[in-house]
Parts: sequence; structure tokens; C-alpha cells
Amino acid sequence: MKPYALSLGLLLTIFASPAWAQKTDPPKTDGDAKAETKTIAPAPAITDKSTPQELARAALAAMGGDNFKKLKSSFVTGSASLYAPNQAQSIPANFAIASAGDKVRVDINAGQIGTFKQIYDGQRSFSSIPGVEIPPPSKFGLPLLGKIDQPGYTLSAIPDKKKLRGFRIADADGNTTDFYLDPATARVTEYVIPYQGYTFGSTISKFREVDGVLVPTNFTQRFEMGGGGGAYFAEYKVKEVKLNQPIGDDVFVIQ
Repeated sequence: MKPYALSLGLLLTIFASPAWAQKTDPPKTDGDAKAETKTIAPAPAITDKSTPQELARAALAAMGGDNFKKLKSSFVTGSASLYAPNQAQSIPANFAIASAGDKVRVDINAGQIGTFKQIYDGQRSFSSIPGVEIPPPSKFGLPLLGKIDQPGYTLSAIPDKKKLRGFRIADADGNTTDFYLDPATARVTEYVIPYQGYTFGSTISKFREVDGVLVPTNFTQRFEMGGGGGAYFAEYKVKEVKLNQPIGDDVFVIQ
């Protein structure tokens, strides 16, 4: 059972970290009325001649531009269907993730394969699964789009994937994320992360605009361990999203 928990925890931590987040007692809300308000302007047009810098800026604009860059916290809950390698039968789970800045907490209830939590408090990691640590969430995935103008980050070209336009963001430590954009909207529809010898991949099929930020709400993820053992696969549906609402420091305390 432990490989399921390992893959789910790392996938949620790395891919949800812009921070689609969770708190034990979530902030109050007046419903999803704000979620339906469209305020994000169309992203700049991209072509097969666009440079990595142009692709990255278009992707950032599609995610909400300055609103995305200034995102302070987030709250997300939802459901997931989990698949072991080469298995057609899924296992249902519920997830909740809270993040604020570089801090993140993941709580997962996967029924028959158990429940667990992971916390990164900005400096240290904790996991209820021995030997499984949360990588710093700011080093991978969508959060990198908000850092393309900061020192230490470089952009480079990678081959397009069919019709999707590709580019790579790397930090000073050599951590990389490969992004693939829909050429019609400049939205990130797929990204791939190599980490500690593993490969994580995510494909986003549906978004929702919340408070001027584009939030992935339907997406799939793959966790490839290498060695011909196949890949873990999961389908996620986000049910609740809250952005920029207070999340207490106690949520991220490691005890």
C-alpha cells in the first residue's frame, strides 16, 4: 500500500503547489459567485516561432498575470481516482491542500489504503510515511511562471509536443519543469518534472477563474518510477477553491 501513498503525496505536493490549498477548518465563503467572474484578459498570441521568453510570458498572462504572481495563499479540496501501474480498477480518495508562500500541507484520505499528511513549513519536511519528504513546493510546476523575471531562473527551448508549444524553466540549483501550452489560449495544458530519478507528468483539461487567477480543476497526473515498472496514474476533480484567505501558521507546525 505504501507506494500508493508515496506517489499520491509527492504528486499532490509538487503539482498543486501554486498553492491550491487546505486547512482543517477552511475559511468561510459566500459560494462560487466570484469564480464565474471573468477578468483575465486574453494572453498574447503565440506561434511556432515564439521564443521561450514569449511563451513563458503568455503562459503567465493566461494564468492571471500579476494576480497569479501575487497569490499569497490557497485552499483546495476535491476527489481523486487512483490507479496502480497496469491496473484498470481505481481507488477513490479525497484530498485537501493548504499552502501559503513556500509552506504547504497535504491531507489525504484514500479509504482502504489509509490516510496520511505531509507538511513543509518553509524549512523542514514532515511526513506520516517514514522516508517520504516534501520537496520545496516553490521549485517546481506552475509557481515558476511567476518567477521568470527573478535572478537565477533561466528559460530555454524544448521540442514542441504535437501541436503544443514547449519551453523549460530551470532554477540555479538545476531543478527544471517543462511546460506545454495550448497555442490557441497559451494555457498550460501539460507539464513534466524530473525529480530524484522519477518523472512526474500532469495534464490539465479544465480550468476555473477564481479572483482573477486561473485554477486547474480537472487534471490527471502520472508518476513514473522507471525500471519498466509502469506508472501510477490519478484523475483529480477540484470541488472547492479559496484564494488569498488567511491560513494560520499553526496549520504548518511540525510536531
